[in-house]
Amino acid sequence: MHATEFVRTPPESLPAFLALTGDQRHLKQQVIEQLAKRLLDDEDSTPSRFAGKEATWQQVIDELNTVSMWGDRRLVVVDDADEFVTQNRSALEKLADKPPKKSVLILDVQKWPKTTRLAKQVAAFGGEIECSELKGPALGRWLTDAARDVHGVKLSRDAASLLIEAIGSELGVLDTELAKLAAYVGTGGTIEGSHVRDLVGGWKSETTWAMTDAVREDRLADALSALEDLLGDGEAPQKLMGGISFVFRKVALATELSRTLPFDQALRQSGLFPKEISMVGNYLRRIGRPKAERILQNLVEADGGMKGGSRLPERLQLELLLMRLAGRA
Repeated sequence: MHATEFVRTPPESLPAFLALTGDQRHLKQQVIEQLAKRLLDDEDSTPSRFAGKEATWQQVIDELNTVSMWGDRRLVVVDDADEFVTQNRSALEKLADKPPKKSVLILDVQKWPKTTRLAKQVAAFGGEIECSELKGPALGRWLTDAARDVHGVKLSRDAASLLIEAIGSELGVLDTELAKLAAYVGTGGTIEGSHVRDLVGGWKSETTWAMTDAVREDRLADALSALEDLLGDGEAPQKLMGGISFVFRKVALATELSRTLPFDQALRQSGLFPKEISMVGNYLRRIGRPKAERILQNLVEADGGMKGGSRLPERLQLELLLMRLAGRA
């Protein structure tokens, strides 16, 4: 079971032994908080936590068996438990055969080979919770659900896509930015793409938008200078490719819609931000329909090249793409 499913619809019967696998700490913390609410009697009670590299088996088993004056259920978490599992595998297998009746043990692990006896034991009673990176539609759904359920706001499709392009897939960082955006639009409000563009991402995000604006405004030297600044500061070329694609795919859609719709209507229906419509209209008129109709092809070819389809350095591939989008090549 993935952690998002566990948090959204937790099972009625909770396993007494769980392994949280993967590298998404935000998801792991959500699962632990969910379990603490279900298991611990006192609202102020917190899980007992041990550092996996320092904890001994005796410490952990004693804590599981301890009866507290505040209640007889314990939630024991071993953080970074890979080394702990290696050192105590036999004892953990015995515990999995006969788990505690009321207490719950959580192992926070990065690696969890499914072929081991311990992994099979834990999986048999539904104790493996996958806390791995979300991608594609699953990440978009998580963002939309978090905006609604945690922050009380709506998140537009454009805003979700732009957040992912600007921030990446780290859920903790995404949730922090969601909280900031939710505070800005207020409870019950809607986070639009324009809010993300204005409020998220710091100078790198601003420089990326400045770069794409410069391409559309025929300021190629400024666009290449912004690209140089971003790459020089360590921004990943693939991430920059994502930002460029996010902007120009809408321009490509406007071009396609203009085949059957009046030009101004095509611009409005393409998903462009309102303040972009005039700029994009001028841009398309400047480069002309033949080059406009190659925008999508240019993006697809560049994306394929960045994923190993070209022997050119990534920097040069991005420079060539900006030149083509600017109508210069």
